[in-house]
Amino acid sequence: MSQDNATDLIDQYVAALADWRGPALARLRKAILKADPAIVEAWKWRGSPVWCLDGNLVVGNAHKEKVKLTFSHGAALSDPDGLFNNGLGGKVWRAIDVFEGDSIDEKALTRLVRAAIAFNQPQG
Repeated sequence: MSQDNATDLIDQYVAALADWRGPALARLRKAILKADPAIVEAWKWRGSPVWCLDGNLVVGNAHKEKVKLTFSHGAALSDPDGLFNNGLGGKVWRAIDVFEGDSIDEKALTRLVRAAIAFNQPQG
């Protein structure tokens, strides 16, 4: 699937969320994409928006009562702003669960995505 198709599918996914989750995911998406112009949008796992750069960075999903951003290697990332609030005991992933009325520091999210990009960079 091309990036254009994935971007279109993500646009449709966000637009179909008629309640608060659509605008919330749109803001989170914008903060994620702001981290690096080379980030590629993908559509994986039967309907999940995924943002990638040298591997998966973060998966975004709308659930019944929340929007979840799951960082593929979140356990390895520094989170000085304390955004992670799910999966804290896991060995690999960490997530940010956003509920209706929650406020997310979008600059902090962009910094966290940049940390995920740095983690994905080839070590050499």
